[in-house]
Amino acid sequence: MMNDSDQILDDILSRWHHWMKGKPLNGVDRSDDPAFRDAMSRSGWDSAGDILDRELEAVKMQAVDFQVSGDSRGQGGLPEPYRAAIYVLARNCYTGKKVWLNPRLPNDPQERGVIIREARNMLTLRLMSAGVM
Repeated sequence: MMNDSDQILDDILSRWHHWMKGKPLNGVDRSDDPAFRDAMSRSGWDSAGDILDRELEAVKMQAVDFQVSGDSRGQGGLPEPYRAAIYVLARNCYTGKKVWLNPRLPNDPQERGVIIREARNMLTLRLMSAGVM
């Protein structure tokens, strides 16, 4: 049974997965034209509020990313297998399906369920202390 914090976390994880899909892969930027990579408005019709909303969302998603993955020096982030569980949860939330698995998680459904619940609890506490939730 899901409570309010579970639903909020699912929404955050879905948005985080979507945000991660647009990030550069292995240092290679996938933008169409590098000249416009840092443009703040995708169209000439975005309001200042739209631009600020996107910037705020990016800051929130960076905070989620740090709480899950840590930084380039390995600081912060969740330990394995909890990080793998969050990646799976994020993908499942984004697609709306509960079909994605990770080989780093236990095969036994009950053991996997315990790790997923612990990962959710750990991330919820981290996001609350970071001010994201």
